[in-house]
Amino acid sequence: MSDTMTVREVLPDVYWIGAIDWNRRLFDSLIPLPDGTSYNAYLVKGSEKTALIDTVDPTMEFEYVCNLIKLGVETIDYIIVNHAEQDHSGSVPMAAELFPQAKIVVSEKCKDLVVHLLEIDPDRCLVVKDGETLSLGNKTLEFIMAPWVHWPETMLTYLREDKILFPCDLFGSHFATSDLFIRDIAEVHHAAKRYYAEIMMPFRTQIKEHMKKISELDIDIIAPSHGPLYHPPDPILQRYADWISDEVKNEVVIPYASMHGSTDKMVNHLVGALIDRGIRVKPFDLSKTDLGELAASLVDAATIVIGTPTVLFGPHPMVANAAFITNIIRPKAKFATVIGSYGWGGKTVETLKGMLNHLSIELLDPVYTKGIPDSACLRELETLADRIAEKHREAGIKMD
Repeated sequence: MSDTMTVREVLPDVYWIGAIDWNRRLFDSLIPLPDGTSYNAYLVKGSEKTALIDTVDPTMEFEYVCNLIKLGVETIDYIIVNHAEQDHSGSVPMAAELFPQAKIVVSEKCKDLVVHLLEIDPDRCLVVKDGETLSLGNKTLEFIMAPWVHWPETMLTYLREDKILFPCDLFGSHFATSDLFIRDIAEVHHAAKRYYAEIMMPFRTQIKEHMKKISELDIDIIAPSHGPLYHPPDPILQRYADWISDEVKNEVVIPYASMHGSTDKMVNHLVGALIDRGIRVKPFDLSKTDLGELAASLVDAATIVIGTPTVLFGPHPMVANAAFITNIIRPKAKFATVIGSYGWGGKTVETLKGMLNHLSIELLDPVYTKGIPDSACLRELETLADRIAEKHREAGIKMD
C-alpha cells in the first residue's frame, strides 16, 4: 500500500483532501524519505464560493479525485497554487479540467511557472499580490508573498476567519502518519528538522523576514503541504526561530570517507580529543550515511571538519559530494577545516576549501598527512581540537 484515500475535517467547512505516501523513499532523486511523506491539499467551502488550496503529486491524482467525490464537490471557483513545484501543483491540470470555470490563483512569478511547467492557459490565471484577499462569502483568503521559500514564486494563504495558515512547504515535514494533527512534537521534531535542513536552510535569511510577517497574524493552526498539522502552532514556530537564528551549538560535524584506514584513524583520534574537551561530536562515515541525517546535524553545528583520503589528485568523490551539498544548503557554522591523508600529492585541501565558498566560515589550518598518521600527526590533531575549543569559547558558544 502506497497511498490512502480519506477526507478529514480540519474545521467546519475546511477539509484535508490530500494523500499519504507511506512507502516513498526518495524525493527529487536526491532526498531520502525514511518516514515516507504526504501531499496535503485542502478544500475550503465558503457560503458563496469554494476553493482548493494546493493539489497533490501527479502519482496521487486518483486519490485526490476520490476525495473530491467523497465530499460531493460539484463546483470549484478557485484553485490556489501556493507553490509551483509538481508535488503540490502537479494535479492542477487535472483539477482545472474537472472544474473548467475555476480560476487558477497564483503569484506573478508562479503564473509563469504554471504556464511553462504545467501548460496552464494563462487566461485561466488570477494573479494576486501581497496582502490581497479573495472572499468566499463568510470566509476570506489572504495572500502573503514569500519568495524563496523555497522557490522564487512561493506564497502563503491565510484563512482569516478560521485563523489557519496554509504555508505550503514552509513548516512541513516528510512524515507519513495517520494523525491529522501532531499529538506530540517529539514525534515529528527530527523529521521537521531534516526537512528544514534539506529544503529551507539555504534560504534562512529570507525566512527570517517572512517570519516577521507571520508573527503579525493571529494563527491557531498551521496546515503545511507535507506532514501533520500544528495546533497550536507554537512548537514549530519556536523551533524555526531557533533554526533560522545565528546561534550555533558546541558541536562538531565530521563527514568523512576512508579507503585504507588512515583517514578513519585520524577521525577517531580527533573525535576522542574533542570529547575530552567537552565538545559534542557527530562523525558521519559517508559510505554508510543518510545525507538527510548529515544535513540535519549541520543545522546547529559550530564547526565542520571534512575528512578525506586523496583519490588521484583530489578529494574522495563521496566527500566532494558531501562538500557540494553542504555548500548549497548553507549551514550557519562558524568554522571549518580538512583532515586526511594522501599518497603522493594532490590539491585536495585547496579543492575542498573552494567547494565551501557559499559558507560564511573561518577556515582553520588543515591536518593533512602522508600515509598512515604517525605520532606527529596525532599531536597535530590534538592541537586542532584545542584550536576548535578555543574558537568556540571566543565565539561565545556555551561549552558543555
